[in-house]
Amino acid sequence: MRTVIVYESMYGATRALAERMGEALTQRGGVDVVPVSAASRECLDGADLVLVGGPTHVHGMTTPRSRHAAIEAAAKPDATVEVDPDAEGQGLRDWLSGLDGGATSAAAFDTRMHGPAVLTGRASRGIDKRLRKHGFATVVDPESFLVEKDGSLAEGEADRAAAWAVSVAKTTTATARSEQPAGSRTTAAPE
Repeated sequence: MRTVIVYESMYGATRALAERMGEALTQRGGVDVVPVSAASRECLDGADLVLVGGPTHVHGMTTPRSRHAAIEAAAKPDATVEVDPDAEGQGLRDWLSGLDGGATSAAAFDTRMHGPAVLTGRASRGIDKRLRKHGFATVVDPESFLVEKDGSLAEGEADRAAAWAVSVAKTTTATARSEQPAGSRTTAAPE
């Protein structure tokens, strides 16, 4: 199984999650962890599973304006966050608008502040909606992982993200096996 994890990260928390997911998935096959700024359509070619995640800004996916505001906030003298090296460039919203998934299995995740989703918002819902709009087959509901006020991951979230990614991969493998015609053999990597 080949998995591609595409992420957008402003302060590093979403990147850290994507990298941890990638580490967890290496035992299930090949994994590429790619910042959205470097994600070409070609990097998705041959992928069995695409995981896409980004930070929640103003109740949803980032916009050019919210990205700019986040970079400005990190530049202030009293800032407690640093801009991720890959934060400059396009965000997920723009990247997703140019894709054609070809029924590739996918799942969406985000990072957001503690609190009820009705108050914080969830970028993963918008990511999920756009993945489906562009032909991807989302295999699980979107997932959120929590960050602290200083932008760092909440305790235990990296491990929870790793377990989530493995669970999504297992679901994808099981779905692929169940969709095979009777009498055919699976070519999925052994578990």
